[in-house]
Amino acid sequence: MMFLMHPYAQKRSRYVYSVSVLFMVVGLFSMYFHMTLSFLGQLLDEISILWLLASGYSIWMPRCYFPTFLGENRPQFVCLVVVTTLVSTFLSFLKPTVNAYALNSIAVHILYIVFQEYKKTNNKELRHLIEVSVVLWAFALTSWISDRFLCSFWQQINFFYLHSIWHVLISITFPYGMVTMALVDARYEMPDQTLKVRYWPRDTWPVGLPYVEIIGDHKNC
Repeated sequence: MMFLMHPYAQKRSRYVYSVSVLFMVVGLFSMYFHMTLSFLGQLLDEISILWLLASGYSIWMPRCYFPTFLGENRPQFVCLVVVTTLVSTFLSFLKPTVNAYALNSIAVHILYIVFQEYKKTNNKELRHLIEVSVVLWAFALTSWISDRFLCSFWQQINFFYLHSIWHVLISITFPYGMVTMALVDARYEMPDQTLKVRYWPRDTWPVGLPYVEIIGDHKNC
């Protein structure tokens, strides 16, 4: 995905690469955690997810949703995100049992933003991406909640795959969410560029990896 998003990153910000790198780091730490089931593995997994979300916030959060005391100053917003993430990283060591719930609760704010943007836009591609992302996330969250709170029931019927389903669905949701936020961000930060959603390996396939392509410049009068 880093390669597919390269032309976009060159135009928007090379920090976009950090999101892809952190996504790979999350995968590695998640694999380590589930292989060892260690406390260290849990913290590495959860903290890497926290920083992945922070990097996405820093790059793609529309300025109109910044706290009012920051105005629309992105460098100051990035500083606020970094400080908040650092504090949250240290707090994650104090009460590790709530880390997963705290991370999932961040999705509520992201849902609020995409819902507001869904109401604003007539872009069919953006609306479709938001719909697909929300549906995938809802299925993933349902799997996680069912696995967390109905574990004994699933054990009784010998169904042990909900946590695996959660990982698969959330891994698919992330690229859709990443492209969704890139399109939302482009409305504010790249108004002179036209972004087209593409799917790897082919646009015509029913399932593919989404990415954005810049197809031309259109200057505003």
